[in-house]
Amino acid sequence: MVAAILAGCTAGPSSRPAVVENDGPAPAQGPATETEIPPLPPLREPAASSVQWSSCDAETRQRLGKPAVPDSLGFSCAQVNTTVDAPDLPRRGLARIAILKAGDGPIPLAVVNDVDGEPGTLYAARLAAKLPPAVLERFSLIGMDRRGTGQSDPVVCVPPEIRAGLLGHDPATKDVEPLLETARSAGQQCTIALENEQTAIDSWRAAGDLEELRDQLGVEHLHALSHGEGSNVLTAYGERFPDRVGRFVLDGVPEPSRDLVATLDGIAAGALKTLDAFAADCASRGCPLGTDVRGALTDLTEQLRTRPLFTTKGTTLGPGLALHATLRGLRQPDRWRELADALDAARSGDGTGLARFLDPVLADTETAPARLDAALATWCNDTPTRLPADRINQVITDMSGKYPVFGGLVAQRLAWCSPWPVRREATPNPNMTGTPPILVASTAADPVTPERGTIRAAEQMRSAVRIAWQGAGHGALGSTCVSDAVRKFLVDGVVPADGTLCPA
Repeated sequence: MVAAILAGCTAGPSSRPAVVENDGPAPAQGPATETEIPPLPPLREPAASSVQWSSCDAETRQRLGKPAVPDSLGFSCAQVNTTVDAPDLPRRGLARIAILKAGDGPIPLAVVNDVDGEPGTLYAARLAAKLPPAVLERFSLIGMDRRGTGQSDPVVCVPPEIRAGLLGHDPATKDVEPLLETARSAGQQCTIALENEQTAIDSWRAAGDLEELRDQLGVEHLHALSHGEGSNVLTAYGERFPDRVGRFVLDGVPEPSRDLVATLDGIAAGALKTLDAFAADCASRGCPLGTDVRGALTDLTEQLRTRPLFTTKGTTLGPGLALHATLRGLRQPDRWRELADALDAARSGDGTGLARFLDPVLADTETAPARLDAALATWCNDTPTRLPADRINQVITDMSGKYPVFGGLVAQRLAWCSPWPVRREATPNPNMTGTPPILVASTAADPVTPERGTIRAAEQMRSAVRIAWQGAGHGALGSTCVSDAVRKFLVDGVVPADGTLCPA
């Protein structure tokens, strides 16, 4: 451990070359054979961009709130018009995609976030303040609000009370039928509101939006960074446009299995592991939840079953919503103190703090739609899994026993997409054949893209090299070791050894 900390990063066994450098012109070569991995493309500035940028510095800082980003970091905004490309209406109509540029580096680096997380524009703005300065000297971060999110054409199709019903169903309830009925109401409302565009909100078409962005930015290769579930967009891009893939960093990757039950099983395991990391952090600083955080959370959910809390925004905070709020808090270690205080306050009858973690998911604002609607559409369009009620009940029961606290809650997602149209197109293959080296970062305790799923995804990508951060939270870029490896990869073209370990 001491050696690992002193070294910053250590490498596990690997048959791949430890270091590959490439920052000059690519050598002439013929088509790659089945076993060849193309080299990283050189960094070239855009030839001629058609994007019309305008300053949005003040508005962006207002949207970001606190903590503020440095005054030296400037922001510009624009929009890209791309085709809707719905299955029943191929290449008809335009979709407006909002983008934001953070920094003044000469080379664009596209940034894609989780569809249920902060919009890509805001995520890129925050990320720019955290990355090593050398990255911002070479790149400008181009955050993209995915279809239906942020300031792109919004997806607003689920009434607020139905959103709360989807997330608020008590995981201890034995009968899943009330949740299925809520899901049916959500699906019907989205069918009415979205019409033929309902099935055009997915990762595959978001990859097409990225290709339109690459073209309008005037770059030969797309350099990009994704966070969590947003990595589905980059893997789809790699399958669709392998010869245009530049330097890709995937910070967490979803489980590649097409079996949604297996995927949710991994998420429940990752959530429980992250809760334990949160508990250890809590105990180390004497937080108000005490030394038995699992027990405190279980007691709170039992309390809320008989005495739900009513928040200032009219939300009834029962056990389901309280657990969802906790899951969202576990994503962000920099908010763990806030989460502990919110859980403690809820035990005393004040649910305001917990509700703050859910507000972006459930409530529309003047600047952004609630995140749940576009997330629901994307998740349901990305997966073909649809199970009958008795099978969903069985999975919820099994996962509740296997993963205390979160197992039953996570398994409820099987019901959310039951009434949604089944995907008719083939599910994208994440093997990234024909792409240059891809840098994948995994996190030991991640409640959104668990480590074991990221490992399996990286194993399927022929050109992937993985860095393993031994910390907790959603995403590894908070690690100095991982950030330094990302800097070397993006700026200097240095590919780390596969299996590199970064201490917590």
